[in-house]
Amino acid sequence: MSVQTVQEKHPSALEPGVLTMNVLLSFFGAIIGLQIITSLGVTPNTAIIGVLISLIVSRIPIGAFMKFKDMHRQNLVQTAISSATFGAANSLLLPIAIPYLLGHAELVWPMLMGAVLGMSIDMCMLYWLFDSKAFPGKAAWPAGIAAAEAIKAGNKGGKQAMLLMWGIGAGIVGSFFKIPMSALGITMIANMWAMLMFAIGLLLRGYSKMFFGIDLNALYMPHGFMIGAGLVAAFQILMVFLEKKGKKAVEDDVEPYQYTRSDNAVEHSIIRGFVLYILSAILLSFVAGLYTGMSLPYLCLWILYAAVACILAEFIIGLSAMHSGWFPAFATSLIFLIIGILLGFPPVALAILVGFISSGGPAFADGGFDFRTGWILRGFGKDPAFEMEGRREQFISAFVGFGVSAITVALTHDMYFSQSLFPPVANVFVATINAGIDPGIVKNLLLWAIPGALLQFFGGSARQMGIMMATGLLIVSPIAGLTVVAGLLVRLIIIKTKGEEAMIPVTVMAAGCIAGDALYGFFNSLVRVSLKK
Repeated sequence: MSVQTVQEKHPSALEPGVLTMNVLLSFFGAIIGLQIITSLGVTPNTAIIGVLISLIVSRIPIGAFMKFKDMHRQNLVQTAISSATFGAANSLLLPIAIPYLLGHAELVWPMLMGAVLGMSIDMCMLYWLFDSKAFPGKAAWPAGIAAAEAIKAGNKGGKQAMLLMWGIGAGIVGSFFKIPMSALGITMIANMWAMLMFAIGLLLRGYSKMFFGIDLNALYMPHGFMIGAGLVAAFQILMVFLEKKGKKAVEDDVEPYQYTRSDNAVEHSIIRGFVLYILSAILLSFVAGLYTGMSLPYLCLWILYAAVACILAEFIIGLSAMHSGWFPAFATSLIFLIIGILLGFPPVALAILVGFISSGGPAFADGGFDFRTGWILRGFGKDPAFEMEGRREQFISAFVGFGVSAITVALTHDMYFSQSLFPPVANVFVATINAGIDPGIVKNLLLWAIPGALLQFFGGSARQMGIMMATGLLIVSPIAGLTVVAGLLVRLIIIKTKGEEAMIPVTVMAAGCIAGDALYGFFNSLVRVSLKK
């Protein structure tokens, strides 16, 4: 795939024009995210919208606007709006709704502070971990590929642009007929073993009750499976960095690749992130007054568990997003909430805990997509200095989006809550806290954790088979499972008959399918919200 010629200096996220555009679009994205998550319970991917707006602006014949013809500035814009959308909806409004619904409105502001910290630390950890052995820039990150192809096609035109437009058209039409076109597009891009496991999980969850009369969710199979796979995945990530020098890590690649994050740097980053989580959990526990309801040893256990859960959750969500483009943020937070209930934490402490955990994962996953976009546009990491410079500017753009989202939520959450507009997931968390956990659930969680751990272990860190099957089990979308299977069959036929090189144009069309699905989902959500009013 062609990329723009590497420049001597990457555009700055703090250029007046870029900063102004980022602030305006971040506010737009934050409001959209809040409206849709409170009305429909989902958050749209606005990265593609940011790309389209920057492309339109770049065509205005005024010097300040024409600067946005530069694809790196477009990358900064889509990073900001995407960060603001997920930040406002998933990372901020959802966490503060939990204590409010539990009957502790006085904890909304402490929870907002904790959620901002959790979101920010997760983004920092992604910045430190991206393009390492654990989270390579060369991995799928499918939504990132879609945004990169849209930016390149919009700027250069030609055959690639036509392929992308055909893909976008197919994505919109397919989505109109309820076909998950993003799943089809991702299947053409991601690791085939990972997608196969994802499909198996989707099909088992979707059809087990119909064909076998078994409700896997009632058995807590998906949750147990993810616990086992997640623990092994965390162990595998740590082992990658503990390998002796000279020993080759488990990879799919034949050609050597120089990561921009060394193993030593990543080890220090994980430790740094853990310390930041510990300090944030201590601050949050005191601001929220948790020390009044727990003994000192129990409070220390809560702080330690909160930090460990946040890191494990971001690893699980990040790996799922990296390989499949889907990330089970809600289900992962629910898993750690259930474990917290089993540990005996009081209701208020559980509400703050699950809010803190929920604040980070989406920021990590969405940021990974944005960094992948930039990594492609900057030349696939071939110029490490330019890559790191551009990634730093994206990091700044993301925090511009986060800042706008925090201000927007702080100013508007009363308006939503006073109208009983809450993210639906928040009600599930509160209901789980109020209901407590049946001892029989522990047995099921431990039972299903075993096959999850074994599949993840034997599949290896490159394929993430356990994580991907657990992700599929946590999602109710059998049609997506069938679509992934169909996509895998088509991909195999193309490779067997025409060779791997034939997948290059298919990949561009696949990126278009993902972009088309995102566009349809975005505008369809806006229409549904307007009809509800």
